[in-house]
Parts: sequence; structure tokens; C-alpha cells
Amino acid sequence: MDAQDADLVCLQETKAQEHQLPPEALDLTRYNSAFVDAEKKGYSGVAIYAKRPPQRIVRGLGMEDMDAEGRFVRMDFEGLSIASLYVPSGTSGPARQAVKENFLDRFIANLVQMKNEGRPFIICGDYNIARLDIDVFSVKSCTGVTGFLPQERAWMNDVVDRVGWVDAFRVVNKEPKQFTWWSGWKGAWEKNLGWRIDYQLITPDLAPRVRAASIYRDERFSDHAPVTIDYDL
Repeated sequence: MDAQDADLVCLQETKAQEHQLPPEALDLTRYNSAFVDAEKKGYSGVAIYAKRPPQRIVRGLGMEDMDAEGRFVRMDFEGLSIASLYVPSGTSGPARQAVKENFLDRFIANLVQMKNEGRPFIICGDYNIARLDIDVFSVKSCTGVTGFLPQERAWMNDVVDRVGWVDAFRVVNKEPKQFTWWSGWKGAWEKNLGWRIDYQLITPDLAPRVRAASIYRDERFSDHAPVTIDYDL
């Protein structure tokens, strides 16, 4: 963070609760921070770091079950809102896949409401869905796998095509093999056998302001790679 000097940093799956964080995660003198932790220890959690002090912080979506899992935090500034989102994963089995799809069914209303606020908005998140064929390393291998199921992809298309959110990365980068997550399979990272499941969804007014998009792979911090979008604001 110090080296990159970003104005805003959104984190998902923080896992630590705020009281467990080391000083270097809390005492970032140039940043204001907001954390939403899961009630369950070592699980989920989201955070935002911002150079400017926010006018308002919103913790949670008003969904009691999902808010207990620490999946959404939002900061409002003059002329911009930003949120950090962590969509449930269905990888542990059918029960959690059902939880994921139930969340998506409800969250679409939140997306409509946030878009209709009429202000520039960025929702950075681990959406746990690869939307397009070019967003996975192999359509054949990924078909039928959670995160690339037809109903999940249809939901993501609905968010873009009907509700009107814009995939900021694809405004400036249409290339295939632009992945943000790699499984634990041997060689997946090295051979770039990945998925693009981390997005910045933006309101259409911000689309002309996207200048660059990149995925950082020089170091490996986790099974996800940081996604950086530059905006002219």
C-alpha cells in the first residue's frame, strides 16, 4: 500500500477481526479505515482504506444473515461512493451454493437502489463469479463449476445489461487470460490457469473516466491478485 500510494484500497476476506489486527494494519497515518468483521472468527470480513475522511460509513446491507458474515462496507465522499463487497462462495457444497444464490437474489435490489442514487459509485469486490468465456482459463473445464454456473453468469449479465452497472476493467482491457484468482491445483498459478472473479462495478458516469486497469502478479499474497483501476476524478 505504501509503495502503490492508492487513494482508495478495498479488501475482501480479511478474516481477522479488528481487535486482532497488528499495528501496521491500523496505524496507517495517511489512511482512514473502516472494517466490517464476521461474527465467526477467522472468516470473511471486508475493509476500506481511504486517504480522504469519508462523510459517511455504512456497514452491512440490512441482511441480518449476511451482515453477520461481514460482507459489505461503504464509504461516501463528496461526489463519490465506494464499497467493498465479498459475495459468498459456493465451493464448499450445495448448502453454501444455495446461500450464495439466495444472497444474489436479494442483492440485486441493493444494486438497483445504489445505482439509482444518482451519484458516482464503485463497488469493488470478490464476486465469486466469472461472467464471460474469456474470464476463465477453459470454458470446458469450468462449465458446471460454482462461479461459472449458468444461473450465476446470467445474474452477472443482468447486473450489467439490465441494471446498468459497468465492468470497469473491461472498459480499457478486452484481452483474455486476465485472471484474478487461481485454485490450489498444482501449477495453476504458474501456468495462469485462473478465473477473473474480482471486479470493480461502476456507475456509467464513471466509465469515461477509467484510464487504466492492471492485475498485480509480481508477488503472490494469496489465491487472489490485487486489481488496480486508475480513474480520472
